[in-house]
Amino acid sequence: MEIRTLRHLGGAWSEPFPDLDSNQTLVLAFAATSYVDQPSALAALAAAYPTSIVIGCSTSGEIDQTEIRDESISVAVVRFAKTRLRHAHTTLASASGSFAAGAALAAEVAADDLRAVLVLSEGLHVNGSDLVRGLNAHLPPHVIVTGGLAGDGPRFARTWVLTGGVPQVDTVVAVGLYGPALRVTHGSQGGWDSFGLERKVTASKGNVLYELDGKPALELYKGYLGERAAELPSSALLFPLALRDTMNSTNSVVRTVLSVDEQAQSITFAGDIPTGQYVKLMRANFDRLVLGARGAGSSASGDHVGPTLSLAISCVGRRLVLGERTEEETEAALELLPPNTTQVGFYSYGEISPHTAGRCELHNQTMTLTVLSEAA
Repeated sequence: MEIRTLRHLGGAWSEPFPDLDSNQTLVLAFAATSYVDQPSALAALAAAYPTSIVIGCSTSGEIDQTEIRDESISVAVVRFAKTRLRHAHTTLASASGSFAAGAALAAEVAADDLRAVLVLSEGLHVNGSDLVRGLNAHLPPHVIVTGGLAGDGPRFARTWVLTGGVPQVDTVVAVGLYGPALRVTHGSQGGWDSFGLERKVTASKGNVLYELDGKPALELYKGYLGERAAELPSSALLFPLALRDTMNSTNSVVRTVLSVDEQAQSITFAGDIPTGQYVKLMRANFDRLVLGARGAGSSASGDHVGPTLSLAISCVGRRLVLGERTEEETEAALELLPPNTTQVGFYSYGEISPHTAGRCELHNQTMTLTVLSEAA
């Protein structure tokens, strides 16, 4: 397994494209949203790897080792020695088609020796929970599914996914990785604190929340935000919701706002908000966010030997909270991984990973790592 990285900055590539093209090469490219308007750099990258699988997405910040950039492309070129690859993509016309999109991708990459699936989705019109359910329903439990939702900074205006070297809107892409030589580990942790009253979801449909405790959801949410309500939806990244099945449940997932509807007084989230479940507002604890990233690194450290790739996907909300100190979490995530680890990734609108073990889930506001290597 060989790994090389490069970046596009200031209108130029940092170095010549590494000579690693093959049908066992995966090229991961994470780029600012604006590259969809000037796709020549992405086209040049794809042209340099005609037999490789070239995927990626728009971001809310590009990760290159521990450094975070904007208005750039961060690339990892990975040529596997023993692992086979297969590429699939599908169009997502609306959030209601998310389960079918996940099922279609799963069916296309399924095989007896499938070990892992990397998934990248457009970030604004997807129901991430349904996408994950579609994947889980058609893949065996031992297959590790990880990935994330494309970003667009704090703007929430447009996202795209790179498939075949071409940026596409309303698209979900998956890559299957096959064979016993592949070593894959993962970790996903948050670091947010809940506060305030816990409220019951009394009206919702899929990932759209209409009422809490019988009252309009957006009206209540704005009451919590105060002056920050004028900055919606971006200010909502600082105050996600913790969702749990019952008031006695000890497990919860985090949900982040994608958009609001003033007329309907509703809030659209990256994943489901089922009627009858309970939500509580959350806010950031700076030190715990960094410790969460370190915990993700600890969970993903595994027994990797030789060249190792870490795909780091963190939520844009974490970046807004951490501000100028955001690189502390990318450093913390990398710190406990093998010393020969190469890290690339992006800031997202949602993360896909198992929590600790078992099937994958949609997460928000986490640092999520997928670590890949090959047995000698």
